[in-house]
Amino acid sequence: MEAIEHQIVAFLTQVLQTIGWPGVVIIMALESANIPIPSEVTMPLAGWMLVQARGGTAWEAIWWGGFYGALGCTIGSVISYFLGAWGGRPLLERYGRYILVHERDLEQADRWFARWGDWAAFISRLLPIVRTFISFPAGVVRMRFTTFTIFTFIGSWIWCAALALGGYAFGSRWEELRAIMRPFDIPIALAILAGLVWYVRRHLRREPSPSPALTPDPAEE
Repeated sequence: MEAIEHQIVAFLTQVLQTIGWPGVVIIMALESANIPIPSEVTMPLAGWMLVQARGGTAWEAIWWGGFYGALGCTIGSVISYFLGAWGGRPLLERYGRYILVHERDLEQADRWFARWGDWAAFISRLLPIVRTFISFPAGVVRMRFTTFTIFTFIGSWIWCAALALGGYAFGSRWEELRAIMRPFDIPIALAILAGLVWYVRRHLRREPSPSPALTPDPAEE
């Protein structure tokens, strides 16, 4: 994993040196469109290369890092949202049973997002791994788009500004920040895996509903 991250760092370094903050927007958009380019690498690197190394201030790291990072996140999240809304929902309604997703699961997800979706869109932006993939299911359940966009931007601003400030503070040692954060990836990944295992086992054990044709008619008894 670290070897892959070193290759990503080399790529990001070239992008940021070539086009600066627009590169941050592009990379963060890709990350939020379900392409796993870790923001824990992108934003600290930007805080160092685009602010600290150029004589900027900590406030510039917070402001520009938060703004451009959140802008990219929002663009990518909107793309992922509409992929879920326009493509994911119809496909799941038609073929979801083949991957253990039934209509009742979509109805439960609809109710959950209707109640907690605003906070889910916000809090997920502050969590590694989860933040990359939350937009697609939000689109599948067709969470209110305006609310989704606002909470995505605010949550992403906080996340990106904090990482850019960390990169500014660590300077050329910015990779130490990623080393500090890396252990938090493991419990989150394990929690997601445990949730998937629980979901699959729950659906495999669920008794099929009796066919109406086989249900005895009380009048015939």
